[in-house]
Amino acid sequence: MSEPRAWFGQPRGLTILFLTNMWEQFSYYGMRALLVYYMTKQLMMAQGTASIVYGTYTACAYFTPIVGGVIADRLLGKRRAIILGGSIMAAGHFMMAFEPLFYPALATIAIGNGLFLPSLPSQIDDLYKPGDPRVSWAYNVYYVGVNIGGFLAPLICGTLGELYGWHWGFGAAGIGMVGGLAIYLWGQRYLPEQARRPAVERSAAPRVRFPRETAVLLLAIGLSVTVFRSAYEQVGNTVALWADVGVDRRAGGSVIPMTWFQALNPLLVMVMTPPLLVFWRQRAERGRVARPARKMATGALVVGGAYLLLAALEGIGGQTHWAWLVLFFVLLTLGELYILPTGLGLFARLAPAGLGATTVAAWYLATFAGSLAAGLVGTLWSRTSHAAFFLLLAGLAGLAALMLCALDLMEQRRTREDQNV
Repeated sequence: MSEPRAWFGQPRGLTILFLTNMWEQFSYYGMRALLVYYMTKQLMMAQGTASIVYGTYTACAYFTPIVGGVIADRLLGKRRAIILGGSIMAAGHFMMAFEPLFYPALATIAIGNGLFLPSLPSQIDDLYKPGDPRVSWAYNVYYVGVNIGGFLAPLICGTLGELYGWHWGFGAAGIGMVGGLAIYLWGQRYLPEQARRPAVERSAAPRVRFPRETAVLLLAIGLSVTVFRSAYEQVGNTVALWADVGVDRRAGGSVIPMTWFQALNPLLVMVMTPPLLVFWRQRAERGRVARPARKMATGALVVGGAYLLLAALEGIGGQTHWAWLVLFFVLLTLGELYILPTGLGLFARLAPAGLGATTVAAWYLATFAGSLAAGLVGTLWSRTSHAAFFLLLAGLAGLAALMLCALDLMEQRRTREDQNV
């Protein structure tokens, strides 16, 4: 009997991980779409303070997976880590509905995220037999799940929060997390059996060693992504503030809600991923597979170009028509698809046996550092002109591209040396 398949010809287990991730991301991005507006409009925080809180929260949400990945690999197993982490996150989202619990709620979500986040994508490789070519596209398919949730979140949570009350939006985010947990529990029969037990129980070797060359490569990739994210993560922070005051949001006889623009990025991921997969597959068939670091460098350059567009628009002066913001998101999303799924897949594929969740957690260390840096960079928004600020973001993305290009050249040189030995 042939293996049942779904979602771009992938195993059904990927569909379960895809949908679980989709609703978890709905909860995360639903809360994030409201967060900076909630702080500045409801809690009356100064912009700089709100930027620091935003950056610190998003950084912590990606720092806790470093510890959570180790706990999943060594103690709980991926399945129990996901169930426990998702339950904690749901509680945190519901706590956001109560203003006095604001900071404890943020901490609760970050703690739950630490157990949940690395344990889900680290199950992807276990769905495939060794050498299965489909695994190379699986992470892009999985990434679509991130963005379906991210697309729905501003439209549902953002609209509820903006029009009916902030706490309605936060409550909807909590319901989304509960839905993701229900899907994961229902789909257990399609998921890898090894996810039920800690890796140390499955490994015959007393100690798992991480190859030095692999560790150095992933560290260099992580540093580059940290620089990139200090610019990229402004989308939910300073770019969101600019959409509120610097963009003419009139369309016909109504005004487009500011949170809706945050749905553009995930919507474009869904629209652009299938043709990009076809393009990359056709190139692979012709023997023109882009090396990971070079592919990621291309993405960083495109994102830098997106911020250059905003700098040019600010240089013209006056409010910017919302169509230009749409074009910005088209460029930003194209660059994102080249760099972020590629990096996640690289970390997951290079993970030694028994360290799957731990290695994926290391990918989120770069996200943690980049989000923290983004919060610090965001404090410059109210201290400089908007045009100069967007130029700075373009420069940071360009710097990340240079770092990735240098890494690609070093990898090429090392490969040639190995071949000559």
